[in-house]
Amino acid sequence: MKKLIKISLLVAIVIITLIFVAFFYFFVGKAPKAKNILWGVNFSQMQAEALRLDWQKTYLALFDELGVKNIKLLTQWDWIEGKKDDYYFNDIDWQVSEAEKYGAKLIYVVGIKTGRWPECHIPSWAQGLSKKEQQTEIIKYIREVILRYKNSKAITAWQVENEPLLVFGQCPWYDKSFLKKEVELVKSLDVTRPIIISDSGELSSWFSVAKIGDIVGTTIYRKAWVSITDNLGFYGTYPIPPVFYWRKAQLISKIFNKKVISVELQTEPWAQRPFYDVLVEEQEKTMNLSQFKKNIKYAKNTGLDTFYLWGAEWWYWMKETQNRPEIWNEAKKLFTN
Repeated sequence: MKKLIKISLLVAIVIITLIFVAFFYFFVGKAPKAKNILWGVNFSQMQAEALRLDWQKTYLALFDELGVKNIKLLTQWDWIEGKKDDYYFNDIDWQVSEAEKYGAKLIYVVGIKTGRWPECHIPSWAQGLSKKEQQTEIIKYIREVILRYKNSKAITAWQVENEPLLVFGQCPWYDKSFLKKEVELVKSLDVTRPIIISDSGELSSWFSVAKIGDIVGTTIYRKAWVSITDNLGFYGTYPIPPVFYWRKAQLISKIFNKKVISVELQTEPWAQRPFYDVLVEEQEKTMNLSQFKKNIKYAKNTGLDTFYLWGAEWWYWMKETQNRPEIWNEAKKLFTN
C-alpha cells in the first residue's frame, strides 16, 4: 500500500510539474516583434451582400481607398455550383481579374467549409447526398476551381477548407482523411503554390493541420459571444497573452518546419446573432475603434508577421451606411504606411 501511495504521489508531482512548465511556456514572457508585417484582409462576396452592400464597389474600395494588396478570397461551393455540373464563375473571375489589375496577391479558399456562417456551404442539390457522394462532388468541384485559376498571377496560395478539423458551424461531417485527399488533389494539379490549412488559434494545438498543409493558418479572436444555451450566454475575452501564439508557432516551426500565419484576425463584432441583425450599439460590445486598435496591437505582440483581418466588409458598411468611418480610416494606416 505504501509503495502504491509513493507511486501515486510521484505521478501527481510529475503531472503538476508538467502543468506548471506548460503554463509558463505558453503564458509567461513576450514574443519578439516582427520587423516587417504583411497586412491583408478577408473578402467574402456573400458577406458583402448580407450587409446589403454593392459587393463589387466594396471589393474595389479595398484597393482604391484602403490600398490593400493582399486578400484572402472566400468562395462558396453552393454559389459556384448552384446546379450540378453547372459552374458559375463569373463573379470570381471578376474578383481574380481585378486583383491582377491592381497587382494584388490572393489566397484562394476552396472546399465545402470556406468561412462565414453557416461555414459549410452545400448546394441544395447536394444536401441529400450521402457523405461519400458529397465528397465525390467536392473533389470534382475543387478540380474545376484549380484548373481554372492556377494560371492566375494573382493567386499565391491555396487554402483548402477553413478550420476543417474544428467542429463549428452547420456541417454534416468532419473527415481528416478526406482533407488529405483534397490536399493531394490540389498538389497534383498545381505543384507551384503552397497549401494553407487553418485551425483555431485558441482551441487547437495546430499539430494535426501542420502534418497536412505547407503553411499553418491560425485565427486570432479577442472578444466574442459565449453561448451557454440557445438563449443564454455572455460576452467574454479570451484570457490568452500574445506570447501564446508565438510559442505555439515556434513548436510548429521546430517540429514540422512549417510557418504559421494569421489568416483570420478579428476586426468585426461577434454577437449572439449575425451582427448585421443586431443594433450597432450591441455590435460595439465586441468591436469598436478602441477594440480595433487593441487587436492590432495584440497582433503585433504575437511575433507573427502575417495577418489577414476579418471584417473589412463591416468597416465599409459602417462607413457607408452608418456614417462611422473611424475603423475604415484607422485600417487604412496599415496598408498605406
